Amino acid sequence: MTHHPHLHRVVPGGGLSANGQRWMACRPGFFLPVRVLSRFFRRRFLEMLEQAFNSGQLEFFSSLQGLRERDAFRRYLDPVRQKEWVVYAKAPFAGPEQVLDYVGRYTHRVAISNNRLLDIEEGNVTFRWRDYRDDNAQKTMTVAADEFLRRFLLHVLPLGLQRIRYYGLLGNRHRSEKLAQCRRLLDMHATTPHETHATAPSDYRDRYEALTGHSLHQCPLCHAGRMLTIGQITRPQSPPITIDTS
Repeated sequence: MTHHPHLHRVVPGGGLSANGQRWMACRPGFFLPVRVLSRFFRRRFLEMLEQAFNSGQLEFFSSLQGLRERDAFRRYLDPVRQKEWVVYAKAPFAGPEQVLDYVGRYTHRVAISNNRLLDIEEGNVTFRWRDYRDDNAQKTMTVAADEFLRRFLLHVLPLGLQRIRYYGLLGNRHRSEKLAQCRRLLDMHATTPHETHATAPSDYRDRYEALTGHSLHQCPLCHAGRMLTIGQITRPQSPPITIDTS
């Protein structure tokens, strides 16, 4: 829940020609020059950051108050200009379904789910987190309630910002006709509402998890792995009571 601003983008491997009559696919085995894109993104981001500073849109508080001075702000950005920025792009290994599942975990959830909250007591909050630097191990952390709220509010977007934006083929204004044209050029059948409607969970454990965020498939103690029912131990029956009538 620390401050880690980043972007996820889903980009098609091609697009419509200028006249909209041909599908232009990227070359096999090549999508875009990642290093060039990284440096272009770095330059444009820093240019717009300086524009925001010059127009007075940036505000600095606490330990960053010294950056209000122009020279101090420029000195602060100097090492950032020399650092290589990360823009990582790759094709999905398991198709578009895997991409939607991965991105959906970030775009349609809050900063922390309820099942990761373990305890709230004496002004402290204990929650479970995953340490990717330690072989993806699950650990617990306890912080003061105000610190927990501060970290949580870091994930609340300021007014005027949108979590998800669509461009190009998926732009709201011409989405339907452009997608229909892409499907015609790629000889794809149009999806129907019943094909795109997600099937509701049929198992009661899946429905419970969808409603509460708690998984009945996981061990309630270690919260790792997935429990499977391999058999049911029946209660032994007591022997019949024999009444002595002698």
